[in-house]
Amino acid sequence: MRRSRPPPPSSPAPPPLLLLLLLSAADLVRADAQAVTCGSVLKLLNTRHGVRLHSHDVKYGSGSGQQSVTGVEVSDDANSYWRIRGRTDGACQRGTPVRCGQALRLTHVNTGKNLHTHHFPSPLSNNQEVSAFGDDGEGDELDVWTVQCSGTHWERGAAVRFKHPATDVFLSITGEQYGHPIRGQREVHGMTGAGPHGAWKAAEGVFIRPGPEPGRHDEL
Repeated sequence: MRRSRPPPPSSPAPPPLLLLLLLSAADLVRADAQAVTCGSVLKLLNTRHGVRLHSHDVKYGSGSGQQSVTGVEVSDDANSYWRIRGRTDGACQRGTPVRCGQALRLTHVNTGKNLHTHHFPSPLSNNQEVSAFGDDGEGDELDVWTVQCSGTHWERGAAVRFKHPATDVFLSITGEQYGHPIRGQREVHGMTGAGPHGAWKAAEGVFIRPGPEPGRHDEL
């Protein structure tokens, strides 16, 4: 009578702690791939009105007289790109996911001015004027916004809000349209309430992610 051979010993199961660490690392990679990161250049889409945050070398004819900020419907306008920067240089390392609640500057790529607001009335709605201010990315403390979102990081597909801590308003659009010389563009302003007019999400852009080697970054 032949004896059956005993089954080969099974591989030991990974220790629970090691398995947990491996799963956490995989989740972290997926999260980083979907997060908006410092140094990225992107367009911001207002989810209520379907327009992108825009600026150009056209100054307000009233209020501060600074460079105007508007909303445009077209998706291929190069004047709608903004760079994500920290509150101060070095505070937002290139390729690092932006945390919910983090203080940021949004620098207009084509003119080098920062998204800015202050206690001037906006031209059409009489809310708070939003402008672009500074030179070569350097302005003042009124260029700082905090990104409000749910979870840990600003995710690309999620709606977020931008709050201005110095004046306690939210970056918003309510639909008012300009005439000549920027006919059809929407007024962008600051509002005290965090309503549906102030919801934005990342649209087109170049997103920077941490690379496999220290100091190296990939573009998505």
